[in-house]
Amino acid sequence: MLHMDFSQRVVIDTHAQAWQPSPAAGVERKLLEREEAERGRASSIVRYAAGARFNTHQHPLGEEILVLEGVFSDENGDYPAGTYIRNPPGSAHAPYSEQGCTLLVKLHQFDPADLASVRIQTQTGQWLPGQGGLQVMPLHSFATQHTALVKWPAGEVFKPHRHFGGEEIFVLTGEFMDEHGRYPAGYWLRSPHMSQHTPFVEQETIILVKTGHLPLADESEKVTAMRLLE
Repeated sequence: MLHMDFSQRVVIDTHAQAWQPSPAAGVERKLLEREEAERGRASSIVRYAAGARFNTHQHPLGEEILVLEGVFSDENGDYPAGTYIRNPPGSAHAPYSEQGCTLLVKLHQFDPADLASVRIQTQTGQWLPGQGGLQVMPLHSFATQHTALVKWPAGEVFKPHRHFGGEEIFVLTGEFMDEHGRYPAGYWLRSPHMSQHTPFVEQETIILVKTGHLPLADESEKVTAMRLLE
């Protein structure tokens, strides 16, 4: 297992990680979190060489992808850089890349009732006003879970806040910061349930953010989460 203690804060500079082979020729990975070898919960940066492909396979508890570079494809279409993809629990496909691509991939992390299939091209998506000077592009929400791109203008400072159900960030451009450190593009951060920080930036920065999605070990916390939705 890798980084499966969700009570711990995790910070990874993905550019500093070594590529590791996958079961498919020409497909390599940088592991961020992993439950078991080739099964269960996993988050990875995945790189397809030109012409690489996977055989048809299923996703029992879903697959979530953000295309970082190149063009990712399967039998349902071609997905250029900036495409956000959700393949629901029980879905199957045979992915490949003709020209090569790099992806952020999350596996086996959906609620079984979260059956939405999502395709969003974020490079042409609409930014909505957020708190302060932030701009937000919502990508998906289910129960307590929310996924979005957030654009920070240069010099923005956000108020101190806590993360019910945790927070996960992947820095796409610029440099994200808080009182714990500085995180340039390519950094992946996972903060535990009820963690707190005061984030800010010096330059325009875009991050992918997931909140409210980490497993809650205590049953009373799950009850609290449901009450927040009422």
